[in-house]
Order: sequence, then C-alpha cells, then structure tokens
Amino acid sequence: MDNVIGLEIIEVVEKAAIASARWMGKGDKNTADQVAVEAMRERMNKIHMRGRIVIGEGERDEAPMLYVGEEVGVCTREDAHTFCNPDELVEIDIAVDPCEGTNLVAYGQNGSMAVLAISEKGGLLAAPDFYMKKLAAPVAACGKVDITKSATENLKILSECLERSIEELVVVVMDRSRHKELIQEIREAGARVRLISDGDVSAAISCGFAGTNIHALMGIGAAPEGVISAAAMRALGGHFQGQLIYDPEVVQTGLIGESKEGNLARLKEMGIDDPDKIYNAEELASGETVLFAACGITPGTLMEGVRFFAGGARTQSLIISSQSRTVRFVDTIHMFEKTPRALQLR
Repeated sequence: MDNVIGLEIIEVVEKAAIASARWMGKGDKNTADQVAVEAMRERMNKIHMRGRIVIGEGERDEAPMLYVGEEVGVCTREDAHTFCNPDELVEIDIAVDPCEGTNLVAYGQNGSMAVLAISEKGGLLAAPDFYMKKLAAPVAACGKVDITKSATENLKILSECLERSIEELVVVVMDRSRHKELIQEIREAGARVRLISDGDVSAAISCGFAGTNIHALMGIGAAPEGVISAAAMRALGGHFQGQLIYDPEVVQTGLIGESKEGNLARLKEMGIDDPDKIYNAEELASGETVLFAACGITPGTLMEGVRFFAGGARTQSLIISSQSRTVRFVDTIHMFEKTPRALQLR
C-alpha cells in the first residue's frame, strides 16, 4: 500500500490545509472545516484506489463532513470496471479529520492540522462519534504506563522510564470542566500541565518525538481522533490506550446522545459488545500496514502552518509509515501561478 498510494496522501492533507488556512483568523470555523472537507474529498477522488471512510468528522456538531461509509477514489466511479483491474485493486479504510482544531483556525491559534490515517480494509476500528479516555506516552514508557492506573502512578512510571524527575514532566490535558480533578492531581504530583483548547491528535503524537517537551496526554477527547492518534503512535512505537466513554454525564457536553442506555444500544449495533474495553494502539489500528499523514494549518509543535506568499504557499507535512518504518517531514512549495511573483515568505 505504501508503494501504491505513494506521495498522493501527502497532497490530500496539503490541499485540505491550504484551503482551510485561507480562513484562518476569520472567526468562521464551519467554513474553515467545509473547504478542507471539499479539498480533501476532491484530491482523494483522483487516487487510483477504492477507499471507504470508516471515521469521518462533523457528526457531533452538524458541521460539513466526509461521512462514514462514503467511498472515495477513482475505482469507486460507475465506470471503474473499464480502467481498474480487480486483481490489482487497492481497497483501503480511511480515517479523516480534514480540519483538526476548527476553533484554532477560526481564531488564529496554534495547533490545527489536516490529518488522515489509512490501512487495508478492516485495519482501523470504526469508532463511533463518542468520546474516549486517552493515555499517550513516549516509546520508553510503552506498555509500562497504564490507563487503569492513577495519574500519580503513571507519572512515577514515566519519571523512571524517562529518567527525569516528575517536576520535569509536561502533561497535555484538554481544558474542560470534566478534567478539573485530573489537572489538580497532576499538579499535586509535581508535574506541569499544558492546557489545550482543541487538537489532541497533535498532543498525542508529540509524545512519540523527543524534544517536543510533551511527555504524556491524559484525559477525555473525541473517539475518532483517538483512532487517528493510535495509528500514528503504533507506527512510531509509542504508547497509546483508549477507552470509549458513552455516559453523557461524564463528558458534560450534551453532544453524544441523551442517555447512557441509548449509547450502549448504539455501540451494540456497531458490533462493540464490550463497551468498557480498553484498546491499545495495535487494536485501534490493527491493519498490517498503517499510514498516517498530517499537514499543519496553523503552526504547531511538530509542523509549521501554511504560509502564503505572492503566487503560492509553503506547507509542512508529516508522514508516518508502519510498512517502511519511516517518519518523513515534507516541506513543499505550492506554485499557484505559472510564474510565481516570489518564492520567499513574507
């Protein structure tokens, strides 16, 4: 799959990021999301594949979306039999978030990106648009920290694995009322807390890279983004665990249905018989081959945001492959005009 898809998935996230970045700072998160969705869909439909969206976005807040079950790629067209050889057909599952951190784009804040993960058919957990309790940590702590342990216990383990004092550790937590006690416990244990308003995919994968000064992600965030994070962390060898949260009283948002009982019924319909199961990265992204791609929309820990110049733009993307065991940072100049007026940033 790595060889077949090649550089094309880079262009998918680049196109989405550029489209969304044009709305950076304009206070309109839905349009920033919509144009990213449209750009991502258009580019995916030019790839020689049969793709199926297993994790889309936007269902919770009625934003535009690449919907779950949507088929994309050249080989999904009605006339595909005339130019797609069934014996050579690449069938893949795709998890997308065309604009991860719509509020960040709307208000010109750091950390937004266009992101997707792909695997062969059946290789990604079709997570419902619920919430997920998450724990991400560096490679050195993989399999040693555990989501069932308290934050204090996990910080002690992290401290030993990373050979740092707890006071030197930084934990990213989403700034939500449901995390009040978690934040207090982390601080009382001696670690430092970095609060974020949105965009926990970036925080999760940052744990997999040395030098980011992010040592753990803890707390509850969106479940679809959890699967995307798991795909990246599996390829990186980092630690990721997730547990679905289906009780509206726990997430305190009013965005995942009216009742716990209704959500449990929905999970059963989706084939999830153990709603309290704790998933690791290999279970959330179980495919033989997993590819993760992201492109910065606004500046972040790992990537620069889109930077426009006269006649073009510059992007920075991140591609992680479990097949080739590579991490690529791709710096791209996009020339919108035949002869750009300048090839330097302003």
